[in-house]
Amino acid sequence: MLTETLLATAPAPVPLTVGGHTFRMVPVRGGSFDMGDEHGDLWDACRPVHRVQLDDFWIGQFPVTQALWRAVVESPETGPRRRSKTRRGSLDPDPSFFKGDHRPVERVPLYDIQVFLKKLNLLLPGWNFRLPTEAEWEYAARGGHVAHSEGVTASHPLTMGYAGSEQIDAVAWWHGNSNAETHEVGLKQPNALGLFDMSGNVYEWCEDWYDRKFYEKCLIQGVVENPLNTISGSGRVLRGGSWDSFPPQECLVAYRYAYGRLYRNTHVGFRLASSPPVLVAGS
Repeated sequence: MLTETLLATAPAPVPLTVGGHTFRMVPVRGGSFDMGDEHGDLWDACRPVHRVQLDDFWIGQFPVTQALWRAVVESPETGPRRRSKTRRGSLDPDPSFFKGDHRPVERVPLYDIQVFLKKLNLLLPGWNFRLPTEAEWEYAARGGHVAHSEGVTASHPLTMGYAGSEQIDAVAWWHGNSNAETHEVGLKQPNALGLFDMSGNVYEWCEDWYDRKFYEKCLIQGVVENPLNTISGSGRVLRGGSWDSFPPQECLVAYRYAYGRLYRNTHVGFRLASSPPVLVAGS
């Protein structure tokens, strides 16, 4: 009942179809929020809290699934049943260790994701699919404008919460309940935006390069509009925690982590974001 109530009050997702597979994008109304957390259980990279202002954007209702990955990779519009070449070889239509069409795709490094995004943008022109920025990811995980301005949830922007609940088991697959594997998306409770699996299941790549001191730099600027760290470093930001996360704090919405661009593992996947320049037909 709680899931049905949350979905009834959340923004209506837009269904899109590619290669015979349908996925959903959720519109997120921009706004301002306090990014980060001062709570002692999180490490210094999540501090200091600083004010961020974001434009409107769209985000996937679920992490990219194995079915969606395969549909794009094998789509006739991008070459019939052929694997497209990347700088590091073939784009595998079935890279995941834990198999299942409705499970998140995993073991996908950033190089492969970038090729996937180019293909998807050819198939669905006008959407400008990309990875979410770190700020967009956290804002959406916290419930965005819906949670913070309209009172659908009781969560304060600085609450030490998971994406949709203060109770991790309600919203996340993590070390304590996952049985050491990923699970089909959408089985746990969503957050106020109707987004599933933003805590746990798989870590999600973000667009930003990781900088442990980035929040300190943002705080000095005052209110930061659409922050994105483009200064290259040793790795890219990961958010959300995974099926293997322990302690559970790794699944908190403010927690930051990073891996190198070539990293591939069973606990890392990704979620789509988009910034259409104009209203897309059907949306």
